[in-house]
Amino acid sequence: MTDAQRPIGIFDSGIGGLTVAYAVNQLLPNETIIYFGDTAHFPYGDKSTAAIQSYAVKITDMLLKQNCKVILIACNSASSAAYQLVKEYAGSRAKVINVIDPIVRYVGNEYPKGKVGLIGTKKTVSSNVYQRKIDKLNKEITLKALATPLLAPMIEEGYFNNAISESIILNYLQDKSLEGIESLILGCTHYPLIKEQIKALYKGSVQVIDSSDIVADALKEYLVANNLLNTETAPQHKFYVSDYTQSFAESTRLFFRQEVHLERYPLWE
Repeated sequence: MTDAQRPIGIFDSGIGGLTVAYAVNQLLPNETIIYFGDTAHFPYGDKSTAAIQSYAVKITDMLLKQNCKVILIACNSASSAAYQLVKEYAGSRAKVINVIDPIVRYVGNEYPKGKVGLIGTKKTVSSNVYQRKIDKLNKEITLKALATPLLAPMIEEGYFNNAISESIILNYLQDKSLEGIESLILGCTHYPLIKEQIKALYKGSVQVIDSSDIVADALKEYLVANNLLNTETAPQHKFYVSDYTQSFAESTRLFFRQEVHLERYPLWE
């Protein structure tokens, strides 16, 4: 197996990261994806930094043993809490990409001096990681962040595109802290599934920034620049979860938009 033929490892606290995996699969159809959803510990958004770091390193170790050339942290909470540690742990064995840096770069290019909103988990918002990285750009961007802790569990349970989800989403979007924004970062990989509902509620007045497509573009850019783009073999994806339930299996199809064989991988037993 050549380096280009090695798989891409993607992990998340649950199955929300499959929105990123889907975007990667659409953009890079020859790449094999090995996905790990840590459903036993979902959601990461209310876990301590130390706990998330511990989970992330163990998952990274598993993906490195699967010979992954890139490890993509498809979770904002894990990207903010564990990116540096995972990067150090992987060393030269695999490139590590998080879901935050590509978004920050995009916002810096598209919205200098703009007012940008951010919704995400408590962990992502309280970490101030987006604020710090955007401030470093020196583009005079005002970031208005709001923790929206009900959204990820709601989506994971299949509650979206209905009256219940619309009511919860609207309640969050009407929060005063998001007043006057011109764009909104979906700071959780679950949120692309409610992107259309959010867009409809804003009626075109706010651009909704979907992280999954932007992160997939950043991954392709890296692979091309380093001659690691797989153009030959047919992909053989594998999808693992640390705890299997029927609801996860059913939701997986919604996130990845096709039938997926979900395997339980008892990493913590």
